[in-house]
Amino acid sequence: MPFYFWGIDGTYILVIIALLISLLVQFNMNRTFQKYSRIRGASGLTGAQTAEQILRNAGIYHVRVEHIRGNLNDHYDPRSKVLKLSDPIYNSTSLAAVGVAAHECGHAIQDAIGYAPLKIRSALVPAANFGSQLSWPLFIFGLIFSMRPLLLAGIILFCAALLFQIVTLPVEFNASGRALRMLESTGIMGYQETAGARKVLGAAALTYVAAVAASLLQLLRLILLARRSDD
Repeated sequence: MPFYFWGIDGTYILVIIALLISLLVQFNMNRTFQKYSRIRGASGLTGAQTAEQILRNAGIYHVRVEHIRGNLNDHYDPRSKVLKLSDPIYNSTSLAAVGVAAHECGHAIQDAIGYAPLKIRSALVPAANFGSQLSWPLFIFGLIFSMRPLLLAGIILFCAALLFQIVTLPVEFNASGRALRMLESTGIMGYQETAGARKVLGAAALTYVAAVAASLLQLLRLILLARRSDD
């Protein structure tokens, strides 16, 4: 049976919930990052210098640290073996910048040791890209023309993109754990400073959790819409 709320498609409630979750988590992330961006690390190391030191201490000499334009689009590219740090991270000596740089080093170390979830995530990239691009067009065409095979194909492709997000969770949490341990073991941060970095990385990790939650709600909406189409 179709469900309507004040004359509006009831499944939009799921969209609104997903949006609210994402906004709240993003707000918390921005607030936490801004707070610890104003606190300078005692070591005086920039994000780039932190990354270089951690990589060398881990015995990794083939990974380059480069600056990229943008805001918090930091990432490690396992194909080119390049660790890319954004404007707020590369030259900053703040606790937030050092923590984020260490986190990206965690991904480089995962790559170097052959961390299984990272390998699985990399293998899922083509399927996730394909799914994210085609799932909604196929599903919408299926709704318009009442074609169940297209509806199912859209849902399956959406699940492929969702699987990528789920596999990303252990990869990100593991990288953050490695980052905090490396910051302490290298002496780059003391215990109190590490507590600040932990809050920054924890807030960042919640954005991935929120993305999975939002996608699960979207998947539920697709299933409800598909069932309504059958009716």
